[in-house]
Amino acid sequence: MQRILLKLSGEALAGEKKTGFDEETVTQVAKQVKTIVDGGTQVSILIGGGNFWRGRTSETIDRTKADQIGMLATVMNCIYVSEIFRSVGMKTEIYTPFQCASFTELFSKDKAVSALESGKVVFFAGGIGHPYFSTDMGTVLRAIEIEADMILSAKAIDGVYDSDPKQNPNAKKYDTIPVQEVVDKKLGVMDLAAAVLCMENKMPMTLFGLNEENSIINTVMGKTNGTIITVS
Repeated sequence: MQRILLKLSGEALAGEKKTGFDEETVTQVAKQVKTIVDGGTQVSILIGGGNFWRGRTSETIDRTKADQIGMLATVMNCIYVSEIFRSVGMKTEIYTPFQCASFTELFSKDKAVSALESGKVVFFAGGIGHPYFSTDMGTVLRAIEIEADMILSAKAIDGVYDSDPKQNPNAKKYDTIPVQEVVDKKLGVMDLAAAVLCMENKMPMTLFGLNEENSIINTVMGKTNGTIITVS
């Protein structure tokens, strides 16, 4: 794969603490990404905000404001993770769909692609800049815009199941599954709007467990233990 978009779960980056950051986990991610970048793959990254904020669990706060807090949580995540990446020898850029003073750059496809082609790791923070759209939608949208070959979605769970494996010990894990089936069965691995956007634009995705050893490297090399979501 020449160009990928790596979606990182905020909760997965928090490790066993379940909130904030686990620096050892983030450093291991950074080292894997450096191996991939050094091998010639262009890497962009989008990070969820669930290690800081899950606004939908609050009935008190207006949905628009809750989503805005979530967008800012993703900005904090990208700034932190970007610095860890730099500490292991990579160059990075962070783009947002809204102005963040000197913290980030305003998103532009041309700028982002140019940065990728120069060997930088590009971070997409702030979702799409509007409420009522999840980071799933931001992931698919940015992947399509930059013409990525595939989305790699690294989560705390190791693939797509036919039911919640936490609730059903007999849940079946899929090795591959068409995105149409993800939509039809409402399997919950991404929101339906993002799944439809994947389907319409033929953007494939692999969902895998972040915490498995060298999981990102293995997935880029086609040796994933996760689930490949097909779009053909």
